[in-house]
Amino acid sequence: MPAESCLPQMKIVHVETGRHFYGGAQQVTWLIQGLASRQIDNVLICARHSAIHGVARDLGLAVTPLPCAGDLDLSFVWRLRRELSRESPDLVHCHSRRGADFLGGQAASMVGIPAVVSRRVDNVEPALMASLRYRRFAKVIAISDNIASVLRDAGVSDDRLAVIRSAVDVQQMQQERDRAFLESEFGIEPSAFAIAIVAQLIPRKGHRFLLKALAELKNSYPKMRLVIFGNGVLDSELQRLSAALGLSEFVSFAGFRPDLDNYLSSFDLLVHPAMREGLGVAMLKASAAGLPVVAFDVAGARETVRHGETGLLVPVEDSKALAAAIAGLIDDTAERKRLGENGRNLMQKEFSIGYMVEQHLKIYEAVVNGRR
Repeated sequence: MPAESCLPQMKIVHVETGRHFYGGAQQVTWLIQGLASRQIDNVLICARHSAIHGVARDLGLAVTPLPCAGDLDLSFVWRLRRELSRESPDLVHCHSRRGADFLGGQAASMVGIPAVVSRRVDNVEPALMASLRYRRFAKVIAISDNIASVLRDAGVSDDRLAVIRSAVDVQQMQQERDRAFLESEFGIEPSAFAIAIVAQLIPRKGHRFLLKALAELKNSYPKMRLVIFGNGVLDSELQRLSAALGLSEFVSFAGFRPDLDNYLSSFDLLVHPAMREGLGVAMLKASAAGLPVVAFDVAGARETVRHGETGLLVPVEDSKALAAAIAGLIDDTAERKRLGENGRNLMQKEFSIGYMVEQHLKIYEAVVNGRR
């Protein structure tokens, strides 16, 4: 039976308390829009003044902002409990760790509404902490096999675990290449080889290894250019490292750009040197945009990048191997095209929004029917 005909009157309250509109928050809006197209009623509860609040409001989604100061904001339980009692949904779906998982599960339990939670990061946590965090949820949804393995090691049983990978809007990412825009916006000449990295500027994303790799390549490839997209605590440190390596004319720091989806396809390559990765939405987007991806060979990246098929995986923390992979793709236009086309096909087949929505509906149906 098609999922959309099983529970046409279902109502879901989604709880996303993150402050920024990064990949996880975008997944939430895509999920809600997909559910709404299948006649599911949705309400988004988010942190007041958060980025997703404005995005959801602009998209016409039903949204209720609540103050949430994070995991220690115990009063959030009572505020959320009040809203859940008023909305009376069939299910609560908690999407973020910042107060929404443990506190969200407590609030749902207090009003007797079944709840599920999404886990998007692969941080290892003690079994006792995991038991407290997830005990109130009927299902724990991991966005990758890698994250599911971490949860399993922390004591979450297989009967409560489900894997639903993050999605990408393939149609949105299939933009025409616009090198004139890259030139006007980032100073990248049309004849240059344009590389992007899209990640928070934090240690585990491995920016320093990419900068060291470019330092090895700069003399051989003087038209190579890198744009670093993202914000984070390492911003100043990475800019100093770039200057110290003599990369000032090769590298620009663009910060967080909400319009990146509109022109990511204009780049030639995405590099993602994360030393640990849950799944990596940036890699999904790059593949959907037709870009080959070079990444460190870590668990989350292996689920996104098929080595030799959609991109290249190199040993972790190996700047020389990273440089060699980049150089090989700079030199081989046909190989870049082949990898990019394969990546786009893979995203259409296994990472579409529609597929992600249907997988969530199956979980919702099983949990709600189990309660009934």
